[in-house]
Amino acid sequence: MLGRFVESRTFQAGVLIVVLLAAILVGLETDPGLVERYGSLLRWLDRAIIVLFVLEAVLKMAARGRHFYRYFADGWNVFDFLIVVVCLLPVDAHFATVLRLVRVLRALRLISALPRLQLLVGSLLRSLPSMVYIGLLLLVLFYVYAVTGVFLWRGNDPVHFGDLPTALLSLFRVVTLEDWTDIMYTQMYGSDRHPFEMQVAVAEHPTPAPILSPLYFVSFVLLGTMIILNLFIGVILNSMAEAQRDREAQERARHLARLGRPTLVDDVAELDRKLNEARSLLDALRRRLNQDR
Repeated sequence: MLGRFVESRTFQAGVLIVVLLAAILVGLETDPGLVERYGSLLRWLDRAIIVLFVLEAVLKMAARGRHFYRYFADGWNVFDFLIVVVCLLPVDAHFATVLRLVRVLRALRLISALPRLQLLVGSLLRSLPSMVYIGLLLLVLFYVYAVTGVFLWRGNDPVHFGDLPTALLSLFRVVTLEDWTDIMYTQMYGSDRHPFEMQVAVAEHPTPAPILSPLYFVSFVLLGTMIILNLFIGVILNSMAEAQRDREAQERARHLARLGRPTLVDDVAELDRKLNEARSLLDALRRRLNQDR
């Protein structure tokens, strides 16, 4: 009975409302005027929310009966439990700011309260291994173009390509398409004819590159923005599709379990049992044939 109540939509909606109130409450506490006027009320509401979070965790553990420790088998339950524990830590006035920052984490409980957000976060985590390799490819691309840019444009534009770290930051701006044409035109026409607004003076050796500059920047934008960054999107979308299929399979299995119908796991177990019986029967027949011989 308690298990059905914990898994019901009413209980989940109530938890979602409490999480939203906790997030709104933390935002209200950033206003000094509201804190001065309604400080006692806000503190009372904060304690009430913590009590409700503790009650939620207790009910979810109690719903599992003697196997209450299975509550921690779900990563989202562990996440919620840690947030509650941190909020309950005895913190003195010296660490009041740290406590307020920790309480902001309660807004992250929206992720665990909404299944769709869980699916999205799970997809991101699942795609991390592939994203690491794409990130390495992007890092190599940045490094090659940054070193090339320093060799080519250091004399013309030291503001953007004076050294390797500066060139990497400039290329990050280019890959985000934030006024990247200004940087390209500075190299294209020379810093004396198209100086950058942050450039206090024209470079010592302004050198226009009307052909090489467009080739350099357009190729970097095509490779970095149009291709590699889209690979990130493709990997995430593929992971979301896989996570959605897994979630639908789990929901079907839970539905069949509630109806008392055998699930795929049960069918496999039954098939394995019948195969073992067939093997035992064949072994018995072989032994009898050997005895008759």
